[in-house]
Amino acid sequence: MLEEEVISQVGSQYITSPAGFNAATQAVYASLRDYYGRESGMTMTVFGTDTYTMGSDGVYKFVNQYTTQLDARTGYLNDIWNAFYLGINTANAVVAQAPNVTGLEEAVKKRRVAEVKFLRAHHYFILVQMFGAVPLVLEQNATATKEASRTPVPQVYAAIVKDLQEALPDLNSTTDYGRVTKGACEHLLARVYLTKATSEAAAADDYAQAATYAQNVIKNYSYRLLPDFANVFAQGAGEVNDEVIFATQYTSDPTTNGSGNETHIHFLMEYDVVAGMQRDVFYGRPYKRFRPTNYTLNTIFKDRTNDSRYQKSFRTTYLSNKPGTYTNVFDNTKTRVTYQLGDTAIYLPGEEWSRAKRASKPYQVLVPSLYSARLFPTLTKFLDALRPDLSYLNGSRDFLMFRLAETHLIAAEALLKQGKANEALPHINAVRRRAAFAGKEAAMQITADQLTMEFIMEERERELLGEMFRWFDLKRWGKLIERVKLYNPDGAPNIKDYHVLRPIPQNQIDRTAGGAAAFPQNPGY
Repeated sequence: MLEEEVISQVGSQYITSPAGFNAATQAVYASLRDYYGRESGMTMTVFGTDTYTMGSDGVYKFVNQYTTQLDARTGYLNDIWNAFYLGINTANAVVAQAPNVTGLEEAVKKRRVAEVKFLRAHHYFILVQMFGAVPLVLEQNATATKEASRTPVPQVYAAIVKDLQEALPDLNSTTDYGRVTKGACEHLLARVYLTKATSEAAAADDYAQAATYAQNVIKNYSYRLLPDFANVFAQGAGEVNDEVIFATQYTSDPTTNGSGNETHIHFLMEYDVVAGMQRDVFYGRPYKRFRPTNYTLNTIFKDRTNDSRYQKSFRTTYLSNKPGTYTNVFDNTKTRVTYQLGDTAIYLPGEEWSRAKRASKPYQVLVPSLYSARLFPTLTKFLDALRPDLSYLNGSRDFLMFRLAETHLIAAEALLKQGKANEALPHINAVRRRAAFAGKEAAMQITADQLTMEFIMEERERELLGEMFRWFDLKRWGKLIERVKLYNPDGAPNIKDYHVLRPIPQNQIDRTAGGAAAFPQNPGY
């Protein structure tokens, strides 16, 4: 007789083997893919700010509009909450079981524990910024529990800092692409202290700590700003470059890529219904989710003479991939257009042109007065031209989480907040010099008296637009409500003071013993 032992799950003892311990560590890394590269993460960080509003499509426009639909049932918030707590519990298991692992070098074991402590700190950092007081769970849950409570914000920050500081000595100092390194840990510490400085957990030395850790990253490692801003986002081998400190990894192998990096679809205008154009892999699959505000286009990127970042962040030209003669022309200065393959079909000058000038061109000219929820400048940072076909969603490019330009901006802000504008200035100017058109480097330099918080607020978006920082930045500056009202007409009518926190997912409240009495909702929701 055949004797069978049915095992439906990996046994709990597997984690104490070298293979199991490494697999558990990799599982914690994998939880980054539930946030970076997902529409959920992008929606909660890019939408509803001063720099991005909604395009024509998508069912989560209410996040940008701050209507009453943004409530405890918001699916994207539930997704982020669950994914991060799953990752946190796996990290807890790695930390708890590390002493029981046999057959693995002690140094490797300590390094893996340090890596997951960094990732656990990262997850709590995102959660505490979004939701405020959240359950702080630092022990492995081997069985389901209905007991949970909201830990005060200062305690959560204390745990984040403790994890990162404990991790730092045991991490590799050399580049180990894909894994957490000392440089990545110090970068996150700098970001945490900069954010903590304006939170309920604020301490007198937060800005000094932020500046120190950021300067350590700049001085003590091999990271370098690339000479050309555009090359930072060059797809393929270009993503692994001297500026990248840490990234969420994706791959072209569909068996290990999960849902892939979806960000290539979110920032695109509807070019594929315009005369002379059809959807293709190079120009992308346009989901029309996120549209830049007038503030982004007219203020953030006002200088297009010296600063190359508008040109290198947005697509200005579309070449015809569907030749023919057309009469359905959005450019109202002409009634028909005819294109050969490769002719310019659409041009976005980024400024108004006279009717006569537009009419003189054989292509359609999309000037700002013609922008709409369907037609607007496309951010190109995340486009994925290596997808196997034009409808493929599971992108393969890595998501760049930490890069050295941000480190310089953190250092500059932390020093400025300490009244050290002269020390902050070289960090801002390093970023701006790199962004200059050739021969315009001197014109891009600023002086200490020009270095204000308003300047930093703009400079961060010139450099980091779309990279999942803006909502958090506006929140920590205490500017979210003010600037949405000023610059986001879709969000302005409804945003309220309580929107500086997201609603706790109702699922969490419902599955907690005692319900809302034991696990209260954030005010306003």
